[in-house]
Amino acid sequence: MSSLPTTPDRNLALELVRATEAAAIRATPYIGRGDKNGADGAAVDAMREFLGTVDFAGVVVIGEGEKDEAPMLFNGEEVGTGNGPACDIAVDPIDGTSLTALGRRNAISMIAAADRGAMLDAHSVFYMEKIVTGPEGHGVVDLRQPVGENVRALARAKGKDVSEISVGVLDRPRHEQLIADIRAAGAGTRLLLDGDVAGGIDAASYEGRLDMCVGVGGSPEGVATACAIKALGGLIQARLAPKTDDERQHGLDAGLKFDHVYTADELVRGDNTFFVATGVTDGNLVGGVRRLGPVIRTESIALRARSGTIRHIRADHLAEKWL
Repeated sequence: MSSLPTTPDRNLALELVRATEAAAIRATPYIGRGDKNGADGAAVDAMREFLGTVDFAGVVVIGEGEKDEAPMLFNGEEVGTGNGPACDIAVDPIDGTSLTALGRRNAISMIAAADRGAMLDAHSVFYMEKIVTGPEGHGVVDLRQPVGENVRALARAKGKDVSEISVGVLDRPRHEQLIADIRAAGAGTRLLLDGDVAGGIDAASYEGRLDMCVGVGGSPEGVATACAIKALGGLIQARLAPKTDDERQHGLDAGLKFDHVYTADELVRGDNTFFVATGVTDGNLVGGVRRLGPVIRTESIALRARSGTIRHIRADHLAEKWL
């Protein structure tokens, strides 16, 4: 007992989860209605309102929405009361707006936080190539290796047959050859319609259904995923993937490195990282928002790297307060 701190660090994640809960609840009326910007706008407004009540001095380093002109919490926006710790945050009020609009699985609302200046500011390059695994991937897989080699190496490290390995990949035309290579190695693919943050966390979790998550996805999602992976002890590597020469030049002007594999510690420095997510629709990571008579039920996950703690939070909210 003498080794325990006399004043425990405040767990900021337990405050931030109120904002993801609010965003998820506000997006619920849009599920399956085909209006992804309507869903995103409702979630953005709710998240911004609740972040304003949290005692911290947050700056949005990476806000979602810029690349498709959707509603957004903008880069550089200051959030919180201004009291308490100074933090970088990466936000996505809905990771999976298309999933929400179509009523499909695995849409979440998420926030990642770290000490001020700790997060890689990669907003000038919208996409990055990523690989994520659990702890077994350290020193075993490498983004610079062919995916078949990584699949076989991870199978050996996990004591599995290659045929038992499941790899998550965003279902996009750009991944046609990647998917073929994974299958040629003998592994199975799980094609993700959207939401590679949830896919990456699933791959890093000891009870997840995926062994690996690979492919090109959003840079904001990559930095946010790194905050979660640090709490899980998993591996993430990323390499920026600009779509145009102008985008590459913007990245160079911002001091970003190309043809370089970023590690978790380069995506977000230190171990004082937090990640919270609330389900909008049902998924492997968390369940979606449910109306149960007089209450609205949410399911969330809160991860903290410094303590290595994973909390699963189920909350019932009086519907009359929201409707």
